[in-house]
Amino acid sequence: MTRVTTIVRTAASAALIVMATLGSSAPAGAADTGERLAAPAVQIYGDKSAQFVPLGVSKSIVIDLPGDIKDVLVADPKIANAVVRTSRRAYIIGVAVGQTNVYFFDAEGKQLMAFDIAVTRDLNGIRAALKRSLPEVEIHVEGLADGIMLSGSVASQSESQRAFDLAARLAGDGSRVVNGISVRGRDQVMLKVTVAEVQREVIKQLGIDLSGTVNSGNSVVNLTNVNPFPVLGSALNSNGISASYRGVTATLRAMERAGVIRTLAEPNLTAISGESANFLAGGEFPIPAGFTCDPTTRNCQTQIQFKKFGVGLNFTPVVLAEGRISLKVLTEVSELSNDNALTLTQAISATQNTTLTIPSIKTRRAETTVAIPSGGSLAMAGMIQEQTKQQLNGLPGLMNIPVLGALFKSRDFINRQTELVVMVTPYIVRSVAQKDLSKPDDGYADASDASTSLLGRFNRLYGTPGQDNPREKSYRGNVGFFLD
Repeated sequence: MTRVTTIVRTAASAALIVMATLGSSAPAGAADTGERLAAPAVQIYGDKSAQFVPLGVSKSIVIDLPGDIKDVLVADPKIANAVVRTSRRAYIIGVAVGQTNVYFFDAEGKQLMAFDIAVTRDLNGIRAALKRSLPEVEIHVEGLADGIMLSGSVASQSESQRAFDLAARLAGDGSRVVNGISVRGRDQVMLKVTVAEVQREVIKQLGIDLSGTVNSGNSVVNLTNVNPFPVLGSALNSNGISASYRGVTATLRAMERAGVIRTLAEPNLTAISGESANFLAGGEFPIPAGFTCDPTTRNCQTQIQFKKFGVGLNFTPVVLAEGRISLKVLTEVSELSNDNALTLTQAISATQNTTLTIPSIKTRRAETTVAIPSGGSLAMAGMIQEQTKQQLNGLPGLMNIPVLGALFKSRDFINRQTELVVMVTPYIVRSVAQKDLSKPDDGYADASDASTSLLGRFNRLYGTPGQDNPREKSYRGNVGFFLD
């Protein structure tokens, strides 16, 4: 076996040699007769005729060639190396991560075989681990430079995520793993969220405002006592029961208020397994974000930003094995409130000011990750809160006098109770025919002018043939809501 050396040839130098040879051998009369001599064809070998071979670092493959090897061309020996053992067998060894190509030629200079070598990190360990972890799934692992590409198809998003997590852990750097696994028949999940809240509030105020003037000779004593009611911030009512005696007026302010607030929000949203979905039913209100002033005219304009409020839902479902659903849920119910509102005063001229009141946002928000079966419900969040505030204000000393001390003091009492619960119910759903769906305006039609003016109706009433009129049914038992 003769020694085979590695020869690097370029297409440019080969073309120059061929052209010089053809130019020296051309007959002298060819130019005079106008006849062209046909030049012999030049064979150029490239990547189109090469076979792609993935190879791991420090791994080798055995190549059996159809003819005897005379020359071997390796583009970059630092990436891969070719070792010839016999006249028709060679070994290609991966040296470092990268790409190169290898060509084999016979004694006449004809190309026997060509290979496009892509040397990547060794992926056999990752392939074996994926096979043991997911034996029923066919996942292909390929190397791209120093990265890893996962391909194939799985039955659920959880299997795809499991394969990606395992490959990222074995690779040591998850950012170099590309998840190209497709999910067959991805499930669609509908999430029904119920946010229910009841707030009870009791406010009691009792106080006597004294005002008057007492004269004694040349001495005049002015008496003024207005109860501030600092817990609530102001009196429930400016009116009261007044009585006067010898220039002294006493106004009794005794007020009590009880209220109940009920909030119910049920947003529903559908998304594909593994994808995120957002829902917002509400609005936006403007708030000042700063001022922009013109240095020439010295006129300033207020910059406005908008803040969202309402019923919002954001969730990402992942269908797990055995019909269980993993949910990453963020639900929020917000509303405008006058509590903790901000009042700004801005001068628009030397003698005129403008007042701007910015409301606050009262928010109930819950964010968590849960796993429940399809159709099962779970109380995702809940809160019971009770707040009691009470304050007595009066004149020192006089307010402590039994019975008569009530004339010189006031009582301000507030009790707030809040009960909140957030429940989630996921369903694995599928598409249906349009006729099987109903809309809120089904069966609605505007009433005629005569019916609206004379009978006070806003819409016509329709009934299904063969069914009883629900208005004619008699209900037995207690109907309605009971409030303690």
